[in-house]
Amino acid sequence: MIEFSTWDIVRNLLLAARWTVLLSLVAFLGGGVMGLLVLFGRTSRRAWLRRATWVYIEVFQGTPLLMQLFLAFFGLALFGVDVPAWLAAGLALTLWTAAFLAEIWRGCVESIPRGQWEASASLAMGYVQQMRHVILPQALRIAVAPTVGFGVQVIKGTALASIIGFTELSKAGTMIVNATFQPFTVYAAVALMYFALCWPLSQFSRKLEEKFHGAHRH
Repeated sequence: MIEFSTWDIVRNLLLAARWTVLLSLVAFLGGGVMGLLVLFGRTSRRAWLRRATWVYIEVFQGTPLLMQLFLAFFGLALFGVDVPAWLAAGLALTLWTAAFLAEIWRGCVESIPRGQWEASASLAMGYVQQMRHVILPQALRIAVAPTVGFGVQVIKGTALASIIGFTELSKAGTMIVNATFQPFTVYAAVALMYFALCWPLSQFSRKLEEKFHGAHRH
């Protein structure tokens, strides 16, 4: 039987953690771009577009992420499309992230006083111009803290990608346990690594929120 030192365990988990970070970045950045498009649809003046984006948000917020991962990985295979685990994980997490970010940002946009819309409309601005030049710059300050805070949920969500065979931190932990028979050491190290990834973001989000509320009071 091969002996594994604590450093061997930690080193292999750190290698896997790179994929957790990469998948989180892909989901967050891709979800951010798509979430912005969904936001424009959700706040559009066209009723059919508002309805379509509402359905999208309800579907992805109202169904488990685990099921979405299964559908992305196995669903396309039914049509003869061979989907790698990393692609299925990135796609599912991006779509899931976009739905939540769009709703977070919609709340921020709707918190802007109605007078701002009316004032910009009086300058003959179209909807896109209003959003770009007047509404979004103001909503951005409100949105930063909850957006950063949601990043923690994205990192945690990547752990579910292990169920379709994507080797990230939690999947690597299970594989190492099977090889070393040291579940306490391995899963403790996995938990500490997730904490090291999530805790700074949580603190940063909290400080941003305090800063915003402090500036708002003044």
